[in-house]
Amino acid sequence: MSKRNEYIPQTVSHPGLTLREKLEELGMSQKEFAVRTGKPEQTIVKVINGESSLTPDMAVQFESVLGIPANFWLKRQQNYDEAVARAKRRDVLVSGRDWARLFPSVKMTQLGWLPKTEDHEQKVEALLCFFGISGHQAWDDFYCGLKLKVSFRISLAHSREPYAISAWLRQGELEAAKLVASSYNAKTFKTNLESIKKVMAEHPDDLFPLLQQLCLEAGVKVVYTPCLPKAPIHGSTRWLHDNTPLIQLSARYNQNDRFWFTFFHEAGHILLHGKKYISIENAQLETVVDEKEREADDFAIKWTFSEEQEQEVMQLGTLNEKDIIDFAQKFGTHPAMIIGRFHHKKLLPYSIGRQFIQPVHFD
Repeated sequence: MSKRNEYIPQTVSHPGLTLREKLEELGMSQKEFAVRTGKPEQTIVKVINGESSLTPDMAVQFESVLGIPANFWLKRQQNYDEAVARAKRRDVLVSGRDWARLFPSVKMTQLGWLPKTEDHEQKVEALLCFFGISGHQAWDDFYCGLKLKVSFRISLAHSREPYAISAWLRQGELEAAKLVASSYNAKTFKTNLESIKKVMAEHPDDLFPLLQQLCLEAGVKVVYTPCLPKAPIHGSTRWLHDNTPLIQLSARYNQNDRFWFTFFHEAGHILLHGKKYISIENAQLETVVDEKEREADDFAIKWTFSEEQEQEVMQLGTLNEKDIIDFAQKFGTHPAMIIGRFHHKKLLPYSIGRQFIQPVHFD
């Protein structure tokens, strides 16, 4: 984004105007000047009228004829070209005002994703810099128009809130860029899932850094991105440009049972569905393949609290707190995963077992 105190002249004249004034001062006609420089007269006329740019070759020739250094002419042309470009840029920013209003900019600013400003053009510029695009049409082409299928294979055109969702996804990519991961290795990832399950069961305060590190060792990046208004996404899985899988988690509701189920669900997408499948949970995209989502759910169930384990617990009948803890230790899971499942299936009232549901810390 342009620096706040940067001086940009409102009016910068074309170097042809200076050339016209110099020729008038010398009493030299445009035709004579053209002959002296060895340039077609029409070329000189176009430069003087501001219809053509002054080239380095011309600048050197003008220096010989007029005694004015070539770098003077080149600097004048550069200043003019920059002024024209900035005028066009301002038009882009002005035309992007309505587009910028579609994003949850207030929340994005509170989260530190965007700089704080009351200036409308600066708000547009901040969003363009955030997305790494030159204009709002480029945003539409990338996120909705499928013009770069290799990089982003789905379209948000038919989602309920493409603007908020795209902002959430973009922040995940920016956070992922800060992480250094090994080359992806599916075998290592499967092995490390065993260690990750132990982290889930023990629920230490630093569980997220531990989760991140175990995934990075396998070449998988995991980031936490808070939810945005109108984008209540649980998680997402996609592959970055360098063929690194990215799991992006929002910790919506910030409950350990939901958090871990979402993580293993996304891990299932990586191991089961490969690079071509992009998952954005709860975004209601038309491109979602229900069968693959069910497969990812089954994967998460297996790793957190399997159906066989569920049946074993149900055979006991009435459960007390000690029963839940004993079963969790036996299965190598957290009591919240058992309670969460029974709450989800309405096998237990939500008032029972709430003490096992714990928040996840990301600091």
